[in-house]
Amino acid sequence: MSPQPASSSSRAIAWPSVITVISAAILIGAEVFGAAFAGGWALAILFGLNDTSAHILQAVLFGIGVLIMVAFIRAAQRIEPFFRRA
Repeated sequence: MSPQPASSSSRAIAWPSVITVISAAILIGAEVFGAAFAGGWALAILFGLNDTSAHILQAVLFGIGVLIMVAFIRAAQRIEPFFRRA
């Protein structure tokens, strides 16, 4: 017995869509994470925070950046599906 039920249609990876989304994620990710670190540094100087507080602020902004990237990839996957019916 097979552990998975047999499906009437197979799914194939749509490589052009996957490559498009990954390429856009790399580009946008570089901007988001660069802005997170630069913004944390700038805000730390603006508010006169010490080094530890600056690193904590950068980590918080980095976490927000991760959430933004996850949301971007999920939305992009709806527009450019990673799988297609074969």
